[in-house]
Amino acid sequence: MSRPAETDDGGRRIERFTRAERYVHRTTATLMLPLIATGMVLYLPSLSVRIGHRQTIALIHLYSGFALPIPMAAGLLSRAYRADLRRLNRHTDTDRTWLRNRAWREQRARELALPVGKFNAGQKLNAAFQCGAILVMAGTGTLMWFPHLVGVSARTGATFVHDWLALAIGFVVIGHLWFAMADRQARIGMRTGWVTKAWAQREHPAWAAEVAARGRDGAAAGRKAEVAARGSEGAAAGSTAEVATGDARGFGARTSDSKATGEVLDRAARGAAGARDAVEGAAVHQARAGER
Repeated sequence: MSRPAETDDGGRRIERFTRAERYVHRTTATLMLPLIATGMVLYLPSLSVRIGHRQTIALIHLYSGFALPIPMAAGLLSRAYRADLRRLNRHTDTDRTWLRNRAWREQRARELALPVGKFNAGQKLNAAFQCGAILVMAGTGTLMWFPHLVGVSARTGATFVHDWLALAIGFVVIGHLWFAMADRQARIGMRTGWVTKAWAQREHPAWAAEVAARGRDGAAAGRKAEVAARGSEGAAAGSTAEVATGDARGFGARTSDSKATGEVLDRAARGAAGARDAVEGAAVHQARAGER
């Protein structure tokens, strides 16, 4: 699948997320929020008694949990999604400096002049935690829902891990929403896929420079392709002219040959006519001599 252009609006905006990436994020969030809500109802007796319908709540929780990994797996079909996964899994010295100096605080990363890429260290850690937690929650939830698969001890351990990890996920999601609400341009980027160039240069300068370099390389490649195309057109036109000249020369040669052949035939015809006239003259002369 080809990607659209990475700059738009006269170069003032940069594409941050493709449509496939945004759909993965939205679908995951749509499944995660009901999971958290139904999990609270199932875990807290006061909520469970007040809301009721425990079996229905449990089924919603179960199906949402099993469906949660599907959007992320489907996103692997997108080349842009796979590229961003590689970015998220690549931790650099800049990320370690970012964490060591608590650069999540406002203006801190800019004060340190850190060359932050498309994702900062906090976003990378959040993605790694959420991905691992989803897999663990799916595994422990399966053991809790199907008790005959393992013994009592394993089910007890699965319940312990499931409950405490759910609490940790809840806090991480709250923190994720907190940072998102504090950055309007980041929310616009996730909703529309585009961010302003000024925001990218301020919050993710290394990524903004990378996009700009790709744009320059693309423009240079486009100019080279245009020059090559023009050269090809010129060569084709020259070949056509050469062929036309050769045809004209061949036609001229054929015309000259035709003229020479015509002259030879004309001389032969005149010679044959002269011979006939001589024969006829001799026959007349002999006839006259006989009469005498």
